[in-house]
Amino acid sequence: MIQTIYVEESVRNHPRTREICARFPGATQIDCERYNSVFNSNSQNFRLQKQQPSLILAHKRKGYVLPTPPDYGIGGSHNYYFSHMLNCVYDCRYCFLQGMYRSANYVVFVNYEDYFDQIESTAKEASGDSWFFSGYDCDSLAFEPVTGFMRYALDRFSLIPKAHLEIRTKSTQVRDLLSRPPIKNCVIAFSFTPEKVSQSLEHRVPSIKKRVLAMQKLQNHGWKIGLRFDPIVHSKTLESDYRDLFTTIFESIDPKTVHSASYGTFRLPKPFFKKMVTLYPEEKLFALPLTEHKSQVSFGDITEELCLSTVHNLLIEFIDERIIFPCS
Repeated sequence: MIQTIYVEESVRNHPRTREICARFPGATQIDCERYNSVFNSNSQNFRLQKQQPSLILAHKRKGYVLPTPPDYGIGGSHNYYFSHMLNCVYDCRYCFLQGMYRSANYVVFVNYEDYFDQIESTAKEASGDSWFFSGYDCDSLAFEPVTGFMRYALDRFSLIPKAHLEIRTKSTQVRDLLSRPPIKNCVIAFSFTPEKVSQSLEHRVPSIKKRVLAMQKLQNHGWKIGLRFDPIVHSKTLESDYRDLFTTIFESIDPKTVHSASYGTFRLPKPFFKKMVTLYPEEKLFALPLTEHKSQVSFGDITEELCLSTVHNLLIEFIDERIIFPCS
């Protein structure tokens, strides 16, 4: 439950600000000139704030749509991401957001229209189809009952056939998606790790079975479904763990109609990793045999290749190799 809401002066009277604040009638509201004066202030502790995050409602002024990293995509030649929200309601111990942000508070930018004006113009300028990825700085659906962002996004994307939307999530908040007809240029992509990894590292995340059930409902309703296996965390039981995971998933969904699958190993920029170790010095994940290479912390080339090849070889037992995309 949100107990404190910071509101930028520029959006104090915005209809979405009033609507979101009305969902938390008991919350204390505090005005601020700019959101980053709260979000980026010094002497914050991400770990402590994560126990009771505040909500910050703000106006996004630039950078609505950004190019993805080179290895981020599912086959498209023009790839972009956008973030209507900063920080995630879940608490995955491997998440880079803990190392990137000083604050665990949630920031929601309420000027949705500006995002999609930029998405529309970007798609028109591109030669051919473009992909736009949501879920980079937050979970796309987990806060949807509060923000309603994806409802608005789907309405806009339905009018831009050259623009394709990926909604990436670990959430089971799919009620709105089931209440409307699916659109052809949207993929609902669910992220998974094996049961043991999920239970130890993905705090507050719905169980694998609940996510698979949500995915099954969406597939039966006609939505395109994607599978995302990132990060892969190496262990001695890697092969059996992923075989169990894939068996659980493909017993419930039709592998022939899966739109795409992608995978990548655990990796972090070195500064993010160092901060996360400071936040969680007792975390066993950070005590694994990791190496530094080109300012990245990962399992190293040999272990990484083993992880990637193991997951790839298991995946092709279930789905067409042509729809599988590694993230190196």
